[in-house]
Amino acid sequence: MMDFILILFSLFISYLTFKIWKHIDSKRDQHCYILDYQCYKPSDDRMVTTQLSGNIIFRNKHLRLDEYKFLLRAIVSSGIGEQTYAPRLFFEGREQSPTLQDGILEMEEFYIDIIKKLLERNNLLPSEIDVLVVNVSMLTSIPSLSARIINHYKMREDIKVFNLTGMGCSASLISVDIVKNIFKTYKNKLALVVTSESISPNWYSGNNRSMILANCLFRCGGCAVLLTNKLSLSRRAMFKLRCLVRTHHGARDDSYSACVQKEDMLGRVGIHLDKTLPKSATRAFVDNLKVITPKILPVTELLRFMLFHLLKKLRRNPSKGSNMAEAAPKAGVKAGINFKTGIDHFCIHTGGKAVIDSIGYSLDLTEYDLEPARMTLHRFGNTSANSLWYVLGYMEAKKRLKRGDRVFMISFGAGFKCNSCVWEVVRDLNVGESLGNVWNHCIDQYPLKSLLNPYFEKYGWIHQEEDADTFKIPDETM
Repeated sequence: MMDFILILFSLFISYLTFKIWKHIDSKRDQHCYILDYQCYKPSDDRMVTTQLSGNIIFRNKHLRLDEYKFLLRAIVSSGIGEQTYAPRLFFEGREQSPTLQDGILEMEEFYIDIIKKLLERNNLLPSEIDVLVVNVSMLTSIPSLSARIINHYKMREDIKVFNLTGMGCSASLISVDIVKNIFKTYKNKLALVVTSESISPNWYSGNNRSMILANCLFRCGGCAVLLTNKLSLSRRAMFKLRCLVRTHHGARDDSYSACVQKEDMLGRVGIHLDKTLPKSATRAFVDNLKVITPKILPVTELLRFMLFHLLKKLRRNPSKGSNMAEAAPKAGVKAGINFKTGIDHFCIHTGGKAVIDSIGYSLDLTEYDLEPARMTLHRFGNTSANSLWYVLGYMEAKKRLKRGDRVFMISFGAGFKCNSCVWEVVRDLNVGESLGNVWNHCIDQYPLKSLLNPYFEKYGWIHQEEDADTFKIPDETM
């Protein structure tokens, strides 16, 4: 009888040990690492100069004086410089009559360049990729963009493929989230995230103010990111994903309609940016922070924040008297959470100067913190979902990223969505070893001493009073 009990006890201990080991083993394989990434730099013959910008705008014969001024003011105040990139059809004067092939060729030029460089630099064959996630919001083709990539690189038949469209500027982190969840189930995998945007077929040729603004914001770009959950590669990795939070306000009608592709009164398709956009973005941002903040900040900072708000409520309590409520603003207690207690670097989506300023104000960031986003906006413009990786590349090229540092990424997208994540730097990143950094050729020029927009000098006349009946396009833009 005693032997039987010992056998049962041994089996129980063995089973318990096995379950504990399995649990620990499964957790170990749920890590998500970035091995490498490659941003896209188009050829210099596709740079958008002041001259080209003016020519493109003045080619739109549907614009009146007020719309000309509106667009030129938007360009002048955008924070975008003269070295960003546009599709080839803009240089050919065909932006108002694009073809499907224009969009496909733009994407082919992008992914044939960067995926090849990324794989070669890491000594990988296309057949070694287990998961492919592609996001491009404004291009839908048959076959899909992911299928075109698989065909070009002759990837495996059993590769797991995801093709995302219509997800806006936040799609890059959605792609990472898909990979992260796949890694929870499948061990020892390599994933490739390809993120870009198709500008060619999406020029708005009408005069609706809420739709022509998008013409000024977006530029060409793209990025390929190589991720893995192989522990054997963890020492080679650059970053480790600590947490990722997605916030979606599509159920709110005003948020849903804040950024929508639609037709104007004359049937011309464009992106409508509603007046509710700033409010929708702020609301999504706040809700996202509520979820991710406890995951990334130390307990001491959270307790300080809670204590501050408790004292604030007590001071405003009518039962305590109106004098105390009036004294609250004079107390000099700083409101909000100090994100720098848990975050070292801030990787902000370059949606525009106003977006960067707003996030900087909300998180109480310094100009040093905002520098990567501002310089990226100036050099590459708003490249949609892939802009985060250009900002990250700037930090790396400036040798800011040291082992143990935490990088906070935040982006917004139509729907309306706000997605954020935190990466931990696995090892010191030196620009010398990162031969594929898109900033290597020009990083010594940054940060710029002045961001005075070069467009202002040429388009200064937009601040002068003009008679709409006698208005004539300035000769220097022809």
